[in-house]
Amino acid sequence: MAYISPLLTSVVEAVKKSSSSLDRDFAELEKLQNSVKSIKTFVFNSYTRLEQNLKVELSKIRSDIPVLTTSDKLIGKSYFAVSPIEGLINFAHGNSDFAISVALVENDEIICGVIYNPARDETFFAQSGNGVFKEGYRNHERLRVSSVKELDSALVVATSNFDKDANALSKIYHSVLVKTGNLRVSGSVALDLAYLASGKYDALISLNNHFCSIAAGLLMIKEAGGSIRCPGQADIRVEDLLEVRKTGHLIATNFNLNQKIFDIFK
Repeated sequence: MAYISPLLTSVVEAVKKSSSSLDRDFAELEKLQNSVKSIKTFVFNSYTRLEQNLKVELSKIRSDIPVLTTSDKLIGKSYFAVSPIEGLINFAHGNSDFAISVALVENDEIICGVIYNPARDETFFAQSGNGVFKEGYRNHERLRVSSVKELDSALVVATSNFDKDANALSKIYHSVLVKTGNLRVSGSVALDLAYLASGKYDALISLNNHFCSIAAGLLMIKEAGGSIRCPGQADIRVEDLLEVRKTGHLIATNFNLNQKIFDIFK
């Protein structure tokens, strides 16, 4: 179809081809002996193999730019932003809430993005200006954020690197629960963003993210009609993706809840 450009098609194919080993490894996790050491080694090898596969396949698409992952420092203005297993702890425990996240960034603009959950065979993809979609067998479903208007009806998801800011996240949990009563913690910010773009969640608060973990998801939220901002941002009418990238903190909502979520943290 017209909205799936050759470039985006190539990125989707690269992600799926790279992930064939991950799908097999996830199925094997349940068969491992009850040994923490062997599980850690298995997961490390699985992650490393996937990371290398992604670098090889994505370099075939654009050999002129680097493939950067969550272990890399961002350099330059053009690169692939990759999180090989976003939700690694979930993966290691046999929990299907994890995803591969890949975005192409050119001149500091997110051009296209793919989020793929091999455990559920869910593929989300977006290209700047052309919308965000979930892959279907015959027809791809165009995604929109939810239309929920009231906080007491909203389902909010929150994530953070606990070792960096557990106290801040605890305050967020308390503030959101007081206002909504509906809070989830999934452990995969990339998958959370894809689900927010799909209308499964109504708002997301996430702290201390590497840009590679959220790049594809940020594009999906924009293309689905949602709002993105940095916590503490004075003017919620303006998106400041550079500040989100710099701090790693973000709040994403459907359009109706933007002001109400902002008021919780004001």
